[in-house]
Amino acid sequence: MYELEYAKPSNISNAVNKFDQSKDGKYLAGGMTLIPTLKARLASSDILIDLKEANLSNISVTSTHVVIGSMTRHSDVANSADVQKSIPSLSKLAGGIGDHMVRNCGTIGGSVANNDPSACYPSAVLGLGATITTNERELSAEDYFMGMFETALNSNEIITQISFPIPDKSSYIKFPNPASRYAMVGVFMAKTGNKVNVAITGASENGVFRSSEIENALSSSFTLESLDSLDISSDGLIGDIHASSNYRANLIKVMAKRALEEIIT
Repeated sequence: MYELEYAKPSNISNAVNKFDQSKDGKYLAGGMTLIPTLKARLASSDILIDLKEANLSNISVTSTHVVIGSMTRHSDVANSADVQKSIPSLSKLAGGIGDHMVRNCGTIGGSVANNDPSACYPSAVLGLGATITTNERELSAEDYFMGMFETALNSNEIITQISFPIPDKSSYIKFPNPASRYAMVGVFMAKTGNKVNVAITGASENGVFRSSEIENALSSSFTLESLDSLDISSDGLIGDIHASSNYRANLIKVMAKRALEEIIT
């Protein structure tokens, strides 16, 4: 047995100070990943620094952006009338994460900081070209995601908010694992003017990524027919007990078509 200290600082500065004074501190957001990992002895810590009281749960909307505080729960994003009006696909995404317990405890910042390769939120961050703000800096989505479970965050850095540009149209469609509700493949598609972004989660061994093949096809012709002859390579895609890499390659195309159909109908 080892002793584990628990702290609930009232602001970001105190949270960082607690972390810097620790040997192996961990920030606690919703705890949906960290707590099971600690219980299974897959990780260890001398202090859990709970961010619930650090004033990071909020949603604000301008004419161009939806800004969500990092400790905002999935259920709050799903149920927000402002999010539903401005970026309905983001509200839909949040409402499809896990089960009621996960949605009422898990947070957007925790999900994005963990960067699970099958998590839903990273696809929205990358697909919408969001900006991740921390206590130290601002990071573009393209610069933030570094690979499976890897991000550009420093060890003591805390996400404070995520700013999502409001697209003209967008859609998120996923093929969920029936048990975990994680995405076996999820496609977030966003169109603003003539620009089309397509982000894929759940499929790649390197985590969330933009599909240049689908984006190029849709930039030429924003129609279902433009995807008919598209051949998605299985190279670098996940193959596991749930689905082979070839199956996931096919799912990418199928989910992309469904996302596009939702946008154009």
